[in-house]
Amino acid sequence: MASADPEVYEKEDLKRGLKSRHIQMIAIGGTIGTGLFYGSGWAVMTAGPSVILTYVVAAVAIYFVMRALGEMSVEEPVSGAYISYSNRYIHRFVGFLNGWNALVFLLATTAAELNSLGRFAQYWFPGLPIWVTGAVAVSVMFLVNIIGVKLYGEAEFWFAVIKVVAIVAMILFGLAVIFLGVGHGGEPVGFGNLVDHGGFFPHGLTGAVLAMVMVAFSCGGVETLGITAGEAKDVAKTMPKAVNATFWRLMIFYVGAVAVLVTVFPWTELDGEGSPFVTVFSEIGIPAAAGVMNLVVITAVLSAVNASVFINSRTFYNLSLQGNAPAFLGTVNHRNVPSRAVALVFATVFASVLLNFLLPDQVFEIFSSVTVYGLVCAWASIMVSHLRFRRIKIRNGQEDRIRYKMPFYPYGNYLALLFVAVVLACIAVLPETRTSLLVSGGWVLVVFIAYKIHTRKGGKQAKPAPAEPESARLG
Repeated sequence: MASADPEVYEKEDLKRGLKSRHIQMIAIGGTIGTGLFYGSGWAVMTAGPSVILTYVVAAVAIYFVMRALGEMSVEEPVSGAYISYSNRYIHRFVGFLNGWNALVFLLATTAAELNSLGRFAQYWFPGLPIWVTGAVAVSVMFLVNIIGVKLYGEAEFWFAVIKVVAIVAMILFGLAVIFLGVGHGGEPVGFGNLVDHGGFFPHGLTGAVLAMVMVAFSCGGVETLGITAGEAKDVAKTMPKAVNATFWRLMIFYVGAVAVLVTVFPWTELDGEGSPFVTVFSEIGIPAAAGVMNLVVITAVLSAVNASVFINSRTFYNLSLQGNAPAFLGTVNHRNVPSRAVALVFATVFASVLLNFLLPDQVFEIFSSVTVYGLVCAWASIMVSHLRFRRIKIRNGQEDRIRYKMPFYPYGNYLALLFVAVVLACIAVLPETRTSLLVSGGWVLVVFIAYKIHTRKGGKQAKPAPAEPESARLG
């Protein structure tokens, strides 16, 4: 199929070097991270075995988010993805906010990820300072990203392969424990642990709902798949494949892994410290599990840092093309890499290394909870942008030309927005996450002031191309 008309979105000079297997594995990598390996422990303690249902609900809601994003990405494949769409279909300030959200949440998430990376490294090297591990990791990832998109795709491909193999192995071993009694004296564990320790809903429906905060955090990152559209070789083929598989990846890698976790081991014996998977597989007789899992989680963190540099550099590059960031960020080097945007991201990420030098014991707790706001903000803007995107297509008689339609429009949009509202309500209710709303509210105010200053001082928005319908110029 012919690509979408390049006159309806920002003109980019990025190299389309990501192959289908890169896109597929980047999609998998975006759904597997420390949120699963560590955050799932908190979710299990909050909801008990009913956390399985929480993950199913989240998977369905996020599937609609990804289908909406996929539809827009196929028609308008730009590296700004949901940031570009919110700028175009909602309001310029929403695009400005989403774009610059990337800066503070890049700092927050990377600081937390590098903190955990340092602690994992201390498993083998107890005296190694946390910030040293972070500095080495950031430097390597910077080189990977500055060389070119193909090298990034290869690195992320193999990072994702390791994570997938590890989780599939855990699930298969768990099933062997449940049905064959492997590691349990030959006595099948069965499904008793799902109901024998306070029932399937030990904390009632409230516990299952409140667990959505950490479940949302665990699933964060899937929305960044749309950013690869700017450098995909054949976005009309690769994007639908990657998005279609998102739901099943969430079901297998999250629902499947957590279901095995709470089935083979009493949820009441998890202490919330470290990875619940390490705890479980160590307790049932695999002494090497801690070391193997430690290596896998280190890989997951490296993958997350690698993806952060790639995703955020493309975000700032596209933001510049929109007129919502300094123009110097909108240039590329001879390899068609937005090197100045990569340098900005590198400087921000290196600041997170500094935070780990100054506050090694507080960084993870301070910054990990802030990221949930950024996630739900992104997901909500995707759904609202899609509602307006589709409405314009219908108004202009172009709906039948859409090559990759989201199913159940507009009800899928409303379901996803309801999920976002529930997550925000849970953040406000939980004492340990409530502070993040105050921090995020303060940040929105800062960005709004910056937006007003930027627009009043001549920060012009990129003009829509002449071919764009007048009705598309919303906000």
